[in-house]
Amino acid sequence: MTVRLTQYAHGGGCACKIPPGELEEVVRGLHGPADDLLVGLDSGDDAAVVRLRDGLAVVATTDFFTPVVDDAYDWGRIAAANALSDVYAMGGMPLVALNLLAWPRDVLPLELAAEALRGGYDIARSVGCHVGGGHSVDDVEPKYGMAVTGTADPERLLRNDAGRAGVPLSLTKPLGLGVLNNRHKATGEVFDHAVATMVTLNDTASRAALAAGITCATDVTGFGLLGHACKLARASGVTAVIDAAAVPYLDGARQALRDGYVSGGTERNLDWVRPHTDLTAVDESEALLLADAQTSGGLLLAGEVPGAAVIGELVPRGEHAVVIR
Repeated sequence: MTVRLTQYAHGGGCACKIPPGELEEVVRGLHGPADDLLVGLDSGDDAAVVRLRDGLAVVATTDFFTPVVDDAYDWGRIAAANALSDVYAMGGMPLVALNLLAWPRDVLPLELAAEALRGGYDIARSVGCHVGGGHSVDDVEPKYGMAVTGTADPERLLRNDAGRAGVPLSLTKPLGLGVLNNRHKATGEVFDHAVATMVTLNDTASRAALAAGITCATDVTGFGLLGHACKLARASGVTAVIDAAAVPYLDGARQALRDGYVSGGTERNLDWVRPHTDLTAVDESEALLLADAQTSGGLLLAGEVPGAAVIGELVPRGEHAVVIR
């Protein structure tokens, strides 16, 4: 019997994130001055970074979510790639990961949990990241991800608060993962090109960014391109101008949108960015695609690297954090 894992979850992937506005209220006041904490909660960046000594910092992050696809092995690969991405988004290299597993053991066979863990292991080991165990709980919903520790040069970080006016904005993966995953959850249709995009690691893009002297980046995941661009622009004190026509999308994404496969997470993303974004140049459908909740998306870079689409630029701060043209 084929088990459709996505039917055992109320949502899927990074679309299950708590909306950014609500999350900011939850963590308000949980940060303060710390000399060696180079990146913490202040700017809502992708991972925490602590200086250990000159030339060496530790990068720490965690990410887990409900099934975004029905195949357990692919889900594990996607979840691991997504967790590792937070380290790459800071300009770091992952060193060791710990599994995080929640499983309805009386409902779903443990063999599927083993497949998810195998997928995560294979992705981590493909880039030399050790997997050293982890933690599991009996839960009503299946969830899987990783806590990842890496290293970075504290003088060569990629941060979301380091953007400056006058540089281009680049995107290293196409959008549309959210609507395609939502279609998969609703219909069972399999989109191999979406899976291939989600399991593609951001290691090459991260190294290219560092080689190009880029200092500002974030990964595009559950808050969508608009949400992550807004956080980057606010943290950097600039405005992100995005050319809607230049943003790349996966095949089938626009059709999935037209057919109504929009997640609640995407709608919440758009609601949050509206007060901070000039959307007058696009219609509601285009705005939803720009806010589409991604799972294991690409890097949004303040700069250019080979193979990445240039989708706009950073300009001096204006009335809005993000302007769509």
